[in-house]
Amino acid sequence: MANAGEPVPDEKGSSFTSRLFRRAGNSSWTKSSNDGAFAFQPKLSQSSSSDIDVEDEQLKQPGHQAVSASQDFDQYYRPIDTYEGIHRFDPKAQWTEKEEKKLIRKLDYRICTYACIMFFALQLDRGNISQALSETLLQDLNMNTNNYNYGMTIFYVSFLAAELPSQLISKKLGPDNWIPIQMVSWSIVACCQSRMTSVTSFYVTRCLLGICEGGFIPDVILYLSYFYKSKELPIRLSFFWGAYEMTFIISAFLATGILHLRGYNGWSGWRWLFVLEGALTACIGIFSWFYLPPSPTQTASWFRGKDGWFSEREEIIMVNRIIRDDPGKGDMHNRQAISFSRLWEALKDYDMWPIYLLGLTWGIPNTPIANYLTLTLRSLGFDTFETNLLTIPAYVLFLVQLIFWTWVSEKVNNRFLIVLFCQVWCLPLLIALEILPANASQWARYTLSIMLVGYPYIHAILVAITSRNAGSVRTRTVGSAIYNMCVQASNIISSNIYRDNDKPLYRNGNKVLLALVAWNMTFIVGIKVYYILRNRHREKLWSAMNDDEKKHYLATTEDKGNKRLDFRFAH
Repeated sequence: MANAGEPVPDEKGSSFTSRLFRRAGNSSWTKSSNDGAFAFQPKLSQSSSSDIDVEDEQLKQPGHQAVSASQDFDQYYRPIDTYEGIHRFDPKAQWTEKEEKKLIRKLDYRICTYACIMFFALQLDRGNISQALSETLLQDLNMNTNNYNYGMTIFYVSFLAAELPSQLISKKLGPDNWIPIQMVSWSIVACCQSRMTSVTSFYVTRCLLGICEGGFIPDVILYLSYFYKSKELPIRLSFFWGAYEMTFIISAFLATGILHLRGYNGWSGWRWLFVLEGALTACIGIFSWFYLPPSPTQTASWFRGKDGWFSEREEIIMVNRIIRDDPGKGDMHNRQAISFSRLWEALKDYDMWPIYLLGLTWGIPNTPIANYLTLTLRSLGFDTFETNLLTIPAYVLFLVQLIFWTWVSEKVNNRFLIVLFCQVWCLPLLIALEILPANASQWARYTLSIMLVGYPYIHAILVAITSRNAGSVRTRTVGSAIYNMCVQASNIISSNIYRDNDKPLYRNGNKVLLALVAWNMTFIVGIKVYYILRNRHREKLWSAMNDDEKKHYLATTEDKGNKRLDFRFAH
């Protein structure tokens, strides 16, 4: 096998990286990308003695950055000395497409698959309240719909409040340490829900569950960014949220069986549901402590093997492909806390605010229908077990659309177009639900509900955009938390749209949802226009510079992350 610094021929007989990193004469390199990354564009002076193939397909891929085998990259984009992968950093490293694809498959097997299993554990304990509702939870605790709404609001507020602190702790301790601690903590609370006796105990457990679970999602997203390039992350996040939806399908079957334990040992079925599923999550959390490696170059342990998961060659490829894709990932090491000044810089990054604001509203039109799906089905005359089984088609549709549209967004390189389509999907369904007569067939109402719950879920696209447009570890860490906080805030709003005095048809609530769809469609178009104009302005300034001016800018600029002139926003 070739060494890191040697040309590696691909199957066509030429070096993939020699084609990718062509450099001529005294020409300089900057980073090149259509969007969502720094723009490394080769620019030749008039005196260059040879040419660069700027039409190379590899250079035209969105999010791709080409790095020359020269001192330019080492000088301007070298990771900090304490970066955990610095011993594998080599600006001259080369590899074939075949090698990289094989490595990505290995990462999917080792890292992405287990991230999905952990998300399954999160959603199992977070979402089984829906199955509990299909039994006698409300009656046993002397609660009504409004009490349930208040409890869910408490959960979301607690979840939201824990997001940013959890991310800051995760950045200091490392996601590989903090995530298992979170999982075991919330599983204990989940089991304790089986002992609830009143509305007060319902509120308390909802609060504790939110605190323990808050921050888990951005923690995992930060962890995945250590292993995957920006263009690879969206589809992996769709698998991540696919596990979320698979949990609904699996938990529906689990609930169908577990709820049959009603009466055993004098307990209601929902009590057995909480304790058994909480115990399963605890087991996954304990296993995670030993399984998760800190980084691509730190996989060796007594549990994972003394030689780790990857060879030296694979570690070189992993480190250099990640840094070439986004040199900002080398600005901090994986156990480095975010200082107050860095936190403040990330918080005041106004270019990220449009995504945060969209997080407040884009998911609201579907959430009330999803939250009340089991109660709606019960009100239509279905029993407990029919209700749980009838929810499965919605989750299957959701899963298919999630993966498909996330893939399409990268394929067509137009993310906000797909985000807009999500709202277009909801509009006619909500109109139909609003005007459907009270005496209409229960199957017509069921079909509309299933279509709304199974809508094109674009959360993975927006999470990936947040990570992509951050441009630095600092902003990525804080931005992921803030975006997810906004999404949780939207859940707080959503849980209070359908009110007890508006049931069972929720006419007033549906009118609010229609108004929010109209707002979302307008705002999404505005965000896309904003990022297009920002990119166009920067490209104008960047293109006006000659090679020496670009070199001087790269060497002296105090601009960081997405504020650099060579950065382009994804949209």
